[in-house]
Amino acid sequence: MRDVADLHLRAMTDPAAAGERFLATAGHSLRVVEIARILHARLGDRAKKVPTREIPLALARVLSVVNPQLRALRPQLGRDFDATSAKAERLLGWRARPIEDTVADTAESLLAHHLTHGK
Repeated sequence: MRDVADLHLRAMTDPAAAGERFLATAGHSLRVVEIARILHARLGDRAKKVPTREIPLALARVLSVVNPQLRALRPQLGRDFDATSAKAERLLGWRARPIEDTVADTAESLLAHHLTHGK
């Protein structure tokens, strides 16, 4: 949220942003297993229940036939959703925080507000 709020503020106050659209992104898309690895590295024992293994893509596609949750994700399986914030960087001088910091800070907030499953 900090990055998005910062970008919104810059876009509202900088004349160069008039009529423009900007993406608030920190780079390449992350797979769930990459997020899990960040959580383990940053949170240690507090992330011990976060799984770090991933099922093979072919198995996920097969399981999506019978699993409603996987079925909803089927169009996204194996795809990257990369975007760029180059325009915001160029016109507004905006820089996203490192994705590892964002993931860890989000997890810390969820833990602090008791919004996770288990302890």
